[in-house]
Amino acid sequence: MSKLNVVIAEDDFRIANIHEKFLEKFEEINVVGKSLNGEQTLQLLRTMKTDLLLLDVYMPDMLGTDLLPIIRSEFPKVSIIMITAATDKDFLEKSLSYGVENYLIKPVSMEKFEDVIQEFIKKRSILTSNHVVNQQYVDQLFGYEKKESSGNRAKLPKGIDEITLEKVKAVLQIKRDGLSAEEVGNEIGASRSTARRYLEYLSSVQEAKAGVVYGIVGRPERKYYPI
Repeated sequence: MSKLNVVIAEDDFRIANIHEKFLEKFEEINVVGKSLNGEQTLQLLRTMKTDLLLLDVYMPDMLGTDLLPIIRSEFPKVSIIMITAATDKDFLEKSLSYGVENYLIKPVSMEKFEDVIQEFIKKRSILTSNHVVNQQYVDQLFGYEKKESSGNRAKLPKGIDEITLEKVKAVLQIKRDGLSAEEVGNEIGASRSTARRYLEYLSSVQEAKAGVVYGIVGRPERKYYPI
């Protein structure tokens, strides 16, 4: 998957810089611009190829929610995540009616921010994959598989926790050309043995497949792929 271009629309440059720092942790993300008001936001969208817009509601010249119909008309494929201090239900309802990906209330914790961005990356990875569109594909796209697994936590074997398992699944979806246990461990910040345990579990429940790849010197390496 190629890098995703992101625009940050936030009238407080300090908060915009914090969001940019958060996004720098994702190698799949490329921040292509920051804007301080609605007019600058539209100018950026018209000049920069944009995949995702982080949009504030309260800006000096217009409400972010008033930008939504314009953006949907001119840039129907741009995904939007609202990040705002606004708690007015009307803003939320209008945002949902224009198909925003998520709605974050300030102050946003780094953990919550990263979870939402990771989920967006995973969704885009699924959309750009060559998978046949079936119910499993759709359930994965809309996060139903994750919801189902949350309801079945007790069924996970000892040594397998749900949070780490979801991280491993997400990495496999993004790096679809296959990863070794060591590479997965590096991606999620875990040891090789820990990553292998989770990968072998996914293989056992047929949520991943394993294959042996021979390197330049002929040494076999076990790699894992999403199903």
